[in-house]
Amino acid sequence: MLLGQLGIRPLTVAPDEHVLLLARRKALDVAVRLRDDIPDFDGIVIGGDSMFELDGEVLGKPYTPENAVARWRAMRGRTGVLHSGHAVVRIEPGESPREVHATAAASVSFVEDVTDAEIEAYVATGEPLQVAGAFTVDSLGGAFIDRVDGDPSTVVGMSLSTLRRLVREVGVEWTALWNTDDPSLGPTEANTPTP
Repeated sequence: MLLGQLGIRPLTVAPDEHVLLLARRKALDVAVRLRDDIPDFDGIVIGGDSMFELDGEVLGKPYTPENAVARWRAMRGRTGVLHSGHAVVRIEPGESPREVHATAAASVSFVEDVTDAEIEAYVATGEPLQVAGAFTVDSLGGAFIDRVDGDPSTVVGMSLSTLRRLVREVGVEWTALWNTDDPSLGPTEANTPTP
């Protein structure tokens, strides 16, 4: 509004373009630092960002309980879209970095019968305060999600099928990234950074 009063009309971008721009910037910033700080680094950098859109309005992280409660009341019984941007940068010694990118989206439908008391109890956990759209599908908020149309991992934060495709585009097989025999076991010596 202030810029408009000054005769400045800012350019705006659609949510899918916005998350892609942020994902690319994150990945490229890290890639440049890695290339400069560790010249023999050989690997990939993954960047991502997501935004939740409801009725054409982008809803970021609510940060406060008041915002989260209001948001949940507005989302009750409705469907929105979670946009996720992905960027993969391949770094090899002596080569220019190669970057590929893509977006993914999934529709999220919220249950109609979530009560104000349930909303307030969920918000009181703190879980929805620091996440795009004020909800999680893979934790406490999952019980209030009626349906996800699209890649469910997109709603968690990144579309794994999209990432797999991008990683392959830069010449790396997805399975080559596995550095433990059983990913469910958590960190191993092979993938735990040394202090």
